[in-house]
Amino acid sequence: MNRLSERAADPGNGQPRGSLAVQAVLAPGATREFPFFIVWHFPNRYAWSEKRLGNHYTTRFADAWDAAEKIAPVLPSLEAETAAFVAAVAGSDLPEVVKEAALFNLSTLRSQTCFRTEDGRFYAWEGCGDKEGCCWGTCTHVWNYEQAVAFLFGGIARSLREVEFGSQTDPATGLMSFRWKLPLETTPWGKAAADGQMGCILKMYRDWQLSGDEAFLKAYWPKVRKAVEFCWIPGGWDADKDGVMEGCQHNTMDVEYYGPNPQMGLWYLGALRAAEEMAKAAGDPGFASTCRRLFDNGSRWIDANLFNGRYYIHKVVPPKSVAEIAPALLVGMGAADVTKPDYQLAEGCLVDQLIGQVLAHVGGLGHLVKPENSRTTLASILKYNRRDSLADHFNILRTFALGEESALLMAGYPDGRPANPFPYFTEVMTGFEYTAAVGMLYEGMTEEGLRTIADIRARYDGLKRNPFDEAECGHHYGRAMISWAGLLALTGFRYSGVEGTLEMAAREGTFFWSNGYAYGTATLKKAEGGMSVSLRALKGEMAVRTFKAAGYVWGSSALETVAPGKDLTFTAVSVNGLEE
Repeated sequence: MNRLSERAADPGNGQPRGSLAVQAVLAPGATREFPFFIVWHFPNRYAWSEKRLGNHYTTRFADAWDAAEKIAPVLPSLEAETAAFVAAVAGSDLPEVVKEAALFNLSTLRSQTCFRTEDGRFYAWEGCGDKEGCCWGTCTHVWNYEQAVAFLFGGIARSLREVEFGSQTDPATGLMSFRWKLPLETTPWGKAAADGQMGCILKMYRDWQLSGDEAFLKAYWPKVRKAVEFCWIPGGWDADKDGVMEGCQHNTMDVEYYGPNPQMGLWYLGALRAAEEMAKAAGDPGFASTCRRLFDNGSRWIDANLFNGRYYIHKVVPPKSVAEIAPALLVGMGAADVTKPDYQLAEGCLVDQLIGQVLAHVGGLGHLVKPENSRTTLASILKYNRRDSLADHFNILRTFALGEESALLMAGYPDGRPANPFPYFTEVMTGFEYTAAVGMLYEGMTEEGLRTIADIRARYDGLKRNPFDEAECGHHYGRAMISWAGLLALTGFRYSGVEGTLEMAAREGTFFWSNGYAYGTATLKKAEGGMSVSLRALKGEMAVRTFKAAGYVWGSSALETVAPGKDLTFTAVSVNGLEE
């Protein structure tokens, strides 16, 4: 039998740098697997400043050979754990498109979009270009949307909050830089985004609730409070402190909006509600009352003044001069003349105008505006933004959908559009579409939400496009991981580690659950006098004192823990004779 022979590598003439072969003798009909391992170890990641940041994984292994020796023996158990996780999600009694959208977009976490530096901290681009990351700085107004990290990797989510409210929030003013310079010791960028900052406040509330860690909240509460107060600075987003954002609002459309609008307005309302609840827990009742007063006033004002009977609009109110704008708010994108600003939403029907409401639902904070107005708005997004076919649609910028494909446009203009609207208004981007779809699911518009998700997955079906790469500004774009919230909306899942409360929809079936520190399945069945519930953990532990499911409740005098090999089974009884 011929063997490979030693020879000098000559890549320039097509000769390989090296070759590897194994041999074995097989009997007739026999089979054998020949495993090959591709292993790497690159310790030298650098910032643009040429400061070495390193890669976290290299701290676990001395070199590539060490990685192979340590990982190869445990690969079967790692693969089994991964398969069990996927099976638990895929086996849930939920529509296939929702499970597929949630699972497939998780691949972004293992793409070049995301990385951990040597100190273990998690960072990300917005997406990946062909040769480099796309849009630097773990941009808060993009990463506000994704909902997978907090519910699967709670420690990583909390580390993001620690950076946002730690090194990136000025302790004196509350200004949060919405892009992070690395290394973190570098002077912060010093520019604030309205949606980025408000979303981080909402996520702080969510992550505190999921973890139940009171020390985590109290450690960062002073900075969280400052981040809210930053809205009220002279020339700020809400300088008159009426619960409505009117100032210069840089946002994820890469422009500055002037005047009250639904997208920033609902982010702000959600942040005020979250801050109210956190202030109560942090022993700051006066600030809680302030946040509640502003929320109530802002909510009433937006319903009364921005809702046009079909959806919420943007009332463009330009400043009289640049001098009226707090310097940190003007990033300089979108208006050569701030007194006559271009790139405004104006009276357009924006696809994700209810994003703040979606995150409020995820956190269990309730409705921010009138529920009937939310549902009417979502119906209008379907009416004015959805295209059954894009064959006759003229798109002025990037093409992420085309031809006979169905999609939601970024904005519809049924009443006429400005001469120069915000730049992306003709585009299609999945993270924004998922936002509308999840909103529909939360508001009981299940058929419409599922159709919207199905439209997206039909475009990323593996034939037309990579099913694991929903692109926006770059491949493997972070925003698309809001698709995970589709699972939350349909299962009604909400967990509070603070209260020990688990909430789910009162529907029969087996469903996946996760709170960032544990995951497993919940099986619900109608039983005499109530609802039989069985909680099973596949990994981690979750403590439960109270279970609620629309008309059913179960309570224990002490925390009960569900853990691998320790199921928690009980009957939730009907409340006031209500059954669904």
